[in-house]
Amino acid sequence: MHSLITGANTLPDLLLRHIQIAPDKAACRQYRNRIWISMTWREIGQEVTRWQAAMRSEGLKPGDRVGLSLRNCVEWLIFDQAALGLGLVTVPLYYGDRPDNMVWSLNDAGVRLLLLEDGLAWDLLQAQATTVERVVCLQKPAAPCQKVIHTQAWLPAVGAPLTRGPAEPASLATIVYTSGTTGRPKGVMLTHHNIISDLLALMERVPEFAQASQRFLSFLPLSHMFERTVGYYIPLCLDAEISYARGIPQLAEDFISQRPTIIVSVPRIFERTYTKIEATLPPGSLKRRLFEKTVDVGWKRFNKQASLLENLLWPLLDALVARKVRARLGGELRYITLGGAALSPPLLKTFIGLGLVFIHGYGLTETSPVVASNQVTDNHPFSVGRPLQGVEARTAENGELLIRGAIVSPGYWNNPSATQAAIDADGWFHTGDIAEIQSGLIHIRGRLKDVIVLSNGEKMPPADAEQAILGDAVFEQVMVVGEGRGALGLLVVSPLKDERELCARANKQLHAFPGYAQIRHVMRVHEAWTPENGMLTPTLKLKRHKIEEKYRREIEAMYRTRLDTSH
Repeated sequence: MHSLITGANTLPDLLLRHIQIAPDKAACRQYRNRIWISMTWREIGQEVTRWQAAMRSEGLKPGDRVGLSLRNCVEWLIFDQAALGLGLVTVPLYYGDRPDNMVWSLNDAGVRLLLLEDGLAWDLLQAQATTVERVVCLQKPAAPCQKVIHTQAWLPAVGAPLTRGPAEPASLATIVYTSGTTGRPKGVMLTHHNIISDLLALMERVPEFAQASQRFLSFLPLSHMFERTVGYYIPLCLDAEISYARGIPQLAEDFISQRPTIIVSVPRIFERTYTKIEATLPPGSLKRRLFEKTVDVGWKRFNKQASLLENLLWPLLDALVARKVRARLGGELRYITLGGAALSPPLLKTFIGLGLVFIHGYGLTETSPVVASNQVTDNHPFSVGRPLQGVEARTAENGELLIRGAIVSPGYWNNPSATQAAIDADGWFHTGDIAEIQSGLIHIRGRLKDVIVLSNGEKMPPADAEQAILGDAVFEQVMVVGEGRGALGLLVVSPLKDERELCARANKQLHAFPGYAQIRHVMRVHEAWTPENGMLTPTLKLKRHKIEEKYRREIEAMYRTRLDTSH
């Protein structure tokens, strides 16, 4: 099915080619009225034409910006395809984001038309969202409003035949506002050529995606380019179907009912899965010893280091242990594309040992987003793989990873100073990430601005320590602090209440780190950090400054108590 992307110059070309080549293939599945409903690519195309007719009736012209804030659903895809096919620029907003962030993005982009699930969100935005002329709601608004209309009243019965629109490769396709960990969101501009270049390189890197019919389960926010590119545009290049998960609370059930073969994931999903598994394995029990033996043999088989006896033992271990874990994920999962952050090595080793295939990669919104990825046949899971074809990568003197290539954004919307700061005169994009490149493989070591400098001058990238600490399942979330202080402290979300024991367990995970990386102070946090409460980005990265600001007084109190038990 490579022919679906070969020769495609813009994103609407992908849908047109899919409808021409495989119109009656299953495209999307969605849970509506207590049942899963499927749509074919032909039906998707018919819906796109209706949305395009309605958009034309609003007087929109190529280059105009249109926004949407929805949970993952088929209407997200249809709206995006309709807009792109008319040469419009899609501005996705994170569903459930704070109103002030949404208003900022809407006004900065000059969004004229906005798609929402219902009118409630608009009630919080309308006083300040000055550029929006029309609000379309999937659900009937509770109260009438001049600008607000329900899709049922807005969409015509049929649209004009689907044809190639005015967009060119260099045309702007989308403006994606990066949530960031500090400051106002910045609007990353991405052209059709940026995204198509990334898709072509990804298909080249992981040709296994195209070897058979695939089923994707979409649950990361489509407002983020990782899910959008890999979980939506890649299926448009394949013989593939997308199922839209009902939500994180129902995710375990949706895995079993939809039986995905590919998912786009972040580490948090597998950290939660491991925590549930860990709870069923009593210390010293036969069940735990059998689980650990399975992981050990499976990991050796992955590295082609298993003995003859271990290879003979594997089918039994697989049947007794590994297959049951994989069944929790639907039983047919072939590939897990992992990004957003690194899954801790112990957990990565555990799940690979259980027979799951992780394709660990790295990218940023500004790079469309995938910069580097492992291959199925050349898989180095503790790295983020090699740069994609056509992508140049190098490190600066300070260790910062620099990227150059067709995938790099032309810059930030309405923000030339930020563009100039991020992309130098030679076209290198400065990622802000510290990296090492060894034998062509990229290893991310932390964030340039996130390095903690202790009062004795020692420097510590907190992400390294946090990843190691999370290898103990008792820790649900952690954040290392200590800038300008004499020792490191740890904020912890955990069911374990004894802070002294938490300190000891954290330091046990840090046994291989230098002495200055040991935790001396611990504070247990009673509320989990989420995107909804503003403590995480939509891709579940810690908003360090927000968390430190929220707990400033508690951190000061924590530093008056030393809990370290290692000395």
